[in-house]
Amino acid sequence: MTGFGARLTAIADLMQSLQQPRIFQGIDAAIQMLVTAVNDHKPILICGNGGSASDALHISGELVGRFLIERRALDVVCLNANVSVLTAWSNDYDYASVFARQVEAHGRAGGILWGLSTSGNSANVVAAFETARSLGMHTLALTGEGGGRLAGLADILIDVPSRETPRIQELHLPIYHFICEAIEQGTR
Repeated sequence: MTGFGARLTAIADLMQSLQQPRIFQGIDAAIQMLVTAVNDHKPILICGNGGSASDALHISGELVGRFLIERRALDVVCLNANVSVLTAWSNDYDYASVFARQVEAHGRAGGILWGLSTSGNSANVVAAFETARSLGMHTLALTGEGGGRLAGLADILIDVPSRETPRIQELHLPIYHFICEAIEQGTR
């Protein structure tokens, strides 16, 4: 087997590792929490950095637009999408509080902050979780193995069994696609 074939086999084995009861339980709990918020017309705020920022944009696009079925638009805001807010706040204050500031602006009790961080230690995502909790929001973290600092701040932690950034991101995609599909099916 070539190096490429061996690596693909390793990735396929890693995908199989998602079949753990704790992962299934986390996904199920996340779906229930998200569907409740959507049906109660509460906001879902999503954030991440780097590749996780791209994933946050992807999720918000699927939920505001549509994933598989025609339905109403959902109240989902990707906090890393507003370049003016990101650059102005980061320039005038700091990058560590850029998501927390937006949670303060858009967050509501009963809403959800969904943070993506491969390490679980991104300072700006951690600060956003702290602000969300102070506002009575629920928190959902999608991370790598262990969850980092977000593990202690997340109402629901889905930590995939890897510590390699590319593998973590590859494992996040099928999870959030499944969650988006389930949200659509549960939307009234």
